[in-house]
Amino acid sequence: MRPPCPPRVVALRELRSHPEGRERSGSVADFVGRRRELKELREDIARTGLDTLSGRKAKSPRARLLLIAGRPGSGRTALAEALVRQVAADYPDGVLRVRLTAPGGEGISTERALRILLEGLGEPTPPGASEDELSSVLRAALAGKRVILLVDDAADPYQVDALLPDTPECLVVLTAEGPLTGIPDVRPCTLGGLEPPAAVEMLARLIGTTRIAADPRAAEDLAEVCGGLPAVLTMVGGWLAARPKAAVSDTAKQLHDMPAGSSGPLGKAFRLVYESLPQPAQRTLRLLPLAPAGIVDSHTASALAGCSVAAAQALLEDFAGLGLVRHAPDGLFLLPGCLAPLLRGLLEAKERPAEVQLARARMLERTVRLLHSCSAMAGAEDAEDVREQLDGLPRALRFADRRAAATWLDSRLPALSASAVLAVADGGLDTLARRLVAGLVRALAEHRGTAAAAPELYGLHRLVLDVAERRSLYREQAAALLNIADLDAETGRTREALERYRAALDAGRAANDPYATGRAMESVGGAYQELSDWHRAADWFGRALAQALARGERADEARLYGRLGNAHTHAGRYGDALRAWRAAAAGYRKLGDVPGQAKALSEMARIQEYAGRPEESLHTCREAVDLARRAGDLRLQAALQVRLADTLDRLGDPAAARLHRSAADKLLGDDPAACEIRSGND
Repeated sequence: MRPPCPPRVVALRELRSHPEGRERSGSVADFVGRRRELKELREDIARTGLDTLSGRKAKSPRARLLLIAGRPGSGRTALAEALVRQVAADYPDGVLRVRLTAPGGEGISTERALRILLEGLGEPTPPGASEDELSSVLRAALAGKRVILLVDDAADPYQVDALLPDTPECLVVLTAEGPLTGIPDVRPCTLGGLEPPAAVEMLARLIGTTRIAADPRAAEDLAEVCGGLPAVLTMVGGWLAARPKAAVSDTAKQLHDMPAGSSGPLGKAFRLVYESLPQPAQRTLRLLPLAPAGIVDSHTASALAGCSVAAAQALLEDFAGLGLVRHAPDGLFLLPGCLAPLLRGLLEAKERPAEVQLARARMLERTVRLLHSCSAMAGAEDAEDVREQLDGLPRALRFADRRAAATWLDSRLPALSASAVLAVADGGLDTLARRLVAGLVRALAEHRGTAAAAPELYGLHRLVLDVAERRSLYREQAAALLNIADLDAETGRTREALERYRAALDAGRAANDPYATGRAMESVGGAYQELSDWHRAADWFGRALAQALARGERADEARLYGRLGNAHTHAGRYGDALRAWRAAAAGYRKLGDVPGQAKALSEMARIQEYAGRPEESLHTCREAVDLARRAGDLRLQAALQVRLADTLDRLGDPAAARLHRSAADKLLGDDPAACEIRSGND
């Protein structure tokens, strides 16, 4: 459990701000020892920093850096958390956490790490933004704040550098396996095992004081055999707690007599615990490294092992008691990074590749079904719709309500995203990978909305593109490129969007998909329009229009005539613009779209005024007002009344102009700025 947040602390959920979870050696209450290290770290916060490479004072006013170095299982994260709790009151703007290495050993990207921190601060993260852009946003967001950044399991100093605030009021606490050469102004606090009294105290908390008091020398021997490493003590203590009659001295001798492998005390303790498990439990444990990002829940374990959800939950609880997994919020468990290499070795040695692939496929299939259930809870309009969409789905895969589904999506999102990445990278499960990505895209859009989910959707569309290119699925390739380009365009990267729209056009042509090619042509025109290249915009809108005319798509025709007319207007080709808008108005009339027809006529009136034909503009504008009134569009009516007033002023009829302005005011109250169309400023 975490201590209460002090006032103004940025409240961060463990797994939203830290996708691979946070590795702990025991809970807050179980933290023992390390008094000397804590004292030195606190003193180092106030000490004048030196560049450890050159011995000179640091030049830049960056945040104070502390590095805790130690082997996996040494309790480096627990020490970092204890330090953060001690000094949190000095940093009232909160604590941000990010882990740079997943339990499987793979590092997360700098871009992802930056997004995690920005999300924790509540800052928007534009989809597709570069590392430099995100780093600048983070530093700007932290300017003037007193925040602690806990950067866990760092391996690359260059990745860490991108996360550092440019303010000395912040504190950065790093954990790593060894010194991070290249980061200035940092002194590593190197951890070994716990001191013997602290190690014995940790054992006593796990197995009770009775057996410790009965043979204190044996307890000291056991702590020594464990190397004082918290992860080892946790496993051995859990094993002894499950065996009340086991003697501490016998356990110490058993561990001592085991051959010393490359993993040292950690390997011995793991072997002791693993070999005591029943065969089914051993196999489930071996399969846990397949869990994406080291995040496990009962459904993941159930799918991997092929057992019931209830049995999987009970098994995970047993594993947690033995220190093989660690509890996390929202019913999740985390695979300790120090055990991942040992478990992967067992997986490769004892499981056939075909069985591993089958287990992975079961896990992905379960995830797809859960995503379907999650989407149904958000997208269905009533209980009957939900029942219909979930017909045939087992009760264990259903959510109680929309809120439960949204909570599941939020808490599992890091694992879901990692699942999608791993499924695509696998190469042998492309059908499942495509279903998984599609399900995740839909769930995010249903629960968060497309705009809010854009950063996640950008990466997912990139995954779809990877599979589509690998499989030569041109239609899906075109769709993915269009989706990515749309997100690029929305965030101002117009030239990047233009390049992708052109690539989508090529893919659409390869797929012989008229919808994709027409959509791509229109989007290319829109990109040129955004770049104010009106001639090219008109050319591409014309190409898209020709294809829509060939397909007989009337709604597309009317819309594209309007876009073409707009491009011609900006290019100063008023005759072409009038013809295009006249065709658009006719198209909307045939469709029975009164608001669309009214807006098209209002554009015609604007162009007629630009062309120096005020009488025609007045007539067209009045016709548009009548249509807007029929459509009940008050804003358009008011805007057209203002345009009529401007035109009447130019024709020398100020009295009539005043009447129309008064009518506009009555339609929109006292806010004339709400009028969207003003002929004098367009």
